[in-house]
Amino acid sequence: MKSTNRFDLFRMNQLRLLLILSFLASSIATTTADWPSWRGIDGSGSINEGSFPAVLNDSTLAWTCPLPGKGCSTPVIFADHIFVTAPENGRDGLTAIAKDGTKKWSVTFGNENPGKHRNGSGSNPSASVDSSGIYVYYKSGTLAAVNFDGSIRWHTNLVDSYGSDTLFWDHGTSPVVTQTSVIMTRMHQGESWIAAFNKRDGSLDWKTERNYETPTECDHGYTTPLVIDFNSKESILTWGGQHITIHDAKDGKLAWSCGGFNPDNNKLWPAIATPVIVDNTAIICYGRNDRGIPLMFGVSISGSGDVSATNHRWTRHDVSSFVPSPISYRGLIYLVRDRGEVECLTPADGKTNWSDAFPKSRSNFYATPLIANGMLYAAREDGIVFVSAINEKGMSLESENDMQQSVIGSPVPMDGKILIRGERELRCYANR
Repeated sequence: MKSTNRFDLFRMNQLRLLLILSFLASSIATTTADWPSWRGIDGSGSINEGSFPAVLNDSTLAWTCPLPGKGCSTPVIFADHIFVTAPENGRDGLTAIAKDGTKKWSVTFGNENPGKHRNGSGSNPSASVDSSGIYVYYKSGTLAAVNFDGSIRWHTNLVDSYGSDTLFWDHGTSPVVTQTSVIMTRMHQGESWIAAFNKRDGSLDWKTERNYETPTECDHGYTTPLVIDFNSKESILTWGGQHITIHDAKDGKLAWSCGGFNPDNNKLWPAIATPVIVDNTAIICYGRNDRGIPLMFGVSISGSGDVSATNHRWTRHDVSSFVPSPISYRGLIYLVRDRGEVECLTPADGKTNWSDAFPKSRSNFYATPLIANGMLYAAREDGIVFVSAINEKGMSLESENDMQQSVIGSPVPMDGKILIRGERELRCYANR
């Protein structure tokens, strides 16, 4: 009996050691120097450390790297490389760039499906990357995994497998990665779903329907899912189809849902802005801020099942964003609205902390802004990038910078530098 107990104790200690090593490996796989997906490591759209340039002009330009074609995605960073999706010679492509601006390699897939909107492209979705590789999706339907040497591990086509999307505009949802899978969602009129594809070989791990009856276009979604911890399980939070849902990342089972976001059944309200989560509250921008019909919600991420009747914490009818997504930074919500109004709100009650605005223009803001350690970077569609110092009391405009090309992708922080992805090139700005 004693020898059996010793053996069991030995096995238990081994298991504890393996769990500790596994945790350490996962915690160092992505560092604070990385920006592995569209909204960063934690989906907040912000970073709390580093010293970043207040002016983006020739005096702070560190390097420029030409891009092979028009794309609207955001660069992502992992280890020593930057990865950008862009068409190349009429084909969907992925380019790897070293942190000094040197192009390392590029790889192409099938034929590009160009964008319909003036600010759209076939490469709207941003890549997602972890220690296992780079994962990309394109409007053409191509979903692929690429190794760090530029070789294609696998690729498939979701349009071929599941039919064309019926979105009125260009596909905008980016892939996200979990421990074992790459997650994609399709939210449109027709069969809507969330699915997990195995990171090793692209095989389907699971696919769950996500269908809701809505007014015209309100079932269309361009948002990107968030990988969260929900009830101690890796989970996927998705906003679209007038519902927030949370699915188990392991098997796709629905664990939680919340509706009640369009009680008047307004038409032509797609979901575009991706939520952020602050203090267990999901911040949802909805309505049509671009048409003077803003709507914004704070929803408690708690409980289980259908929480539509219980979890709405607050609603705003005077503030929201149609396209740019909100940012969470040091416990507050920051919002750059479609016409350049800037709002700071508290997540618990949705009350405005302060309001300000960038100089007026006929052009709109399509890019989701970035906050890098107290500096707000906001790009307007005409290529003007504003830099403001911000805190909980207000903002101070530091500079107005003309990129001389359209900017739709979000600014990205990199080792105290700022990356701006324009229509023609990727630029890196640094303090001198």
